[in-house]
Amino acid sequence: MATYSASSSDTHAERPIQDVNVYSNDVTHSEGRKEGKASGEDDQYLVSFDIGDPKNPQNWSKARRWYLTVLGGMLVLNATFSSSAPSGIAVALMEEFKLSEEVVTLTISLFVAGYCVGPLLWGPLSEEFGRRPVFIVSFFVYTMFQIGMALAKNTASLLVFRFLGGVFAASPLTNSGALISDIWDAKIRGKALAIFTLAPFAGPALGPTVAGFIYVSGTSWRWLFWVLTIFAGVCWILIVFTLPETYAPILLVQKARQKRKEGDTRCYAPMEVTKRTVGQQVEHVLARPFKMLFQEPMLFAATIYMSFVYGCLYLLFEAYPIVFTDGHGFNAGILGLMYLPLMLGGAIAVTTYLLTFNPRYEREVQRCSPHPVAPEFRMEMALIAAPIYAASFFWFAWTSSPSISFWAPLIAGGAMGFGICWIFLSLFNYIIDTYLMAAASALAANTVVRSLFGAGFPLFASQMYVKLGPQWASSLLGFVSLAMVPIPFVFLKFGARLRQKSKHAVAKHPSSRPKESSISSA
Repeated sequence: MATYSASSSDTHAERPIQDVNVYSNDVTHSEGRKEGKASGEDDQYLVSFDIGDPKNPQNWSKARRWYLTVLGGMLVLNATFSSSAPSGIAVALMEEFKLSEEVVTLTISLFVAGYCVGPLLWGPLSEEFGRRPVFIVSFFVYTMFQIGMALAKNTASLLVFRFLGGVFAASPLTNSGALISDIWDAKIRGKALAIFTLAPFAGPALGPTVAGFIYVSGTSWRWLFWVLTIFAGVCWILIVFTLPETYAPILLVQKARQKRKEGDTRCYAPMEVTKRTVGQQVEHVLARPFKMLFQEPMLFAATIYMSFVYGCLYLLFEAYPIVFTDGHGFNAGILGLMYLPLMLGGAIAVTTYLLTFNPRYEREVQRCSPHPVAPEFRMEMALIAAPIYAASFFWFAWTSSPSISFWAPLIAGGAMGFGICWIFLSLFNYIIDTYLMAAASALAANTVVRSLFGAGFPLFASQMYVKLGPQWASSLLGFVSLAMVPIPFVFLKFGARLRQKSKHAVAKHPSSRPKESSISSA
């Protein structure tokens, strides 16, 4: 049997490796037997959360947890707001740096490409060292790169700062969802994730609007990045002074260390059971998200669908100028307003979710008690949203002619925003419900692939819309969306069977899955 040695100077002997429940004193040994706290001498020194323990994030006051939820959403809004903002000052950048249209597009694509690198670090590192230090370090560096953008003197610095800014801005995209899973149980988590899910789409919609009006007002384009610096700096201050550690295994390590300082040197936390070598740590940090992605059909399918949707969102920053500026003659400020229905559609989707689907989920929690609700229950919204999203592209396609009122494609954007938000709400909740303590790594893999699509789609969007025309270019996206409509239906039918065969899913068959309050440490 494998053994470990504690990292502290405690006096206990080497113990068997155990799968430890971080929320109670139950321990499952590698042979499969389960014991309570008093069943063995070793177990009485295992630190876990007591009932009502104030150190357990899920026992914090609702006001504090909702504040942290809103803060997590604001961090995501900040990062995504910055991602699309250069589209509103594209003309100014072309004039000052003598850039081509393709190079200006890189200011968006490279920032989003940074999301591909960042999650490889921030998700797994947050599971090694905690959420708080990762947020503090990454957001501080992200703020510094915003200053770099405001002071950029040439094209090279512009593009390098955008890419590196995206790497560090990726931290909240991965860890805000994990933070929410830390502080809420399944009954409330969906409601909390609604805020988080809206932010990644509200940010890209607001970015071009603010940037466009800065440009048409005659203000220097550099002020856009000073505004982003101020926003990021305020968020960093809030992180430093108001964001506590929320990751349960790290909190238990802190609790164990405190007990050892108080004289009980035999106490140990579940995370201290195994100590990894440097090579193992690197593998865990860099390889675990991709291992999960290719070992988990559920995660892979959800990621491909979400990535396509996300790529199409960033493609719109190249398609909208063709439809609304070239076709309808709008300036940069008015063009920015055309993106707002995306955010409005998302807001309507979140409101509808909170008024209809979330109460249904809460009733399902009560009905299934004492067993948790199967993650597939989250798929209901995607069953509706997938056809709406596909239809919205055909709507946008065949109303994008200059001879048709701009209100028609404008409203189609609202339908897109509605469909995007419900698709992401369903699949985000499904991933977190399925993987729980490994959610950060799962979301990291998801974010990397999504970001590849988000970075790549704008690079061919202009050529596609010019070559095919707005009608057939948007129709092509509609046909691809239509081909992906069956994905949530497949999840609904085969999800439980796939989870039973999963190597990483905490949520197994509904009848055998443990209570949410008894999550095993991944």
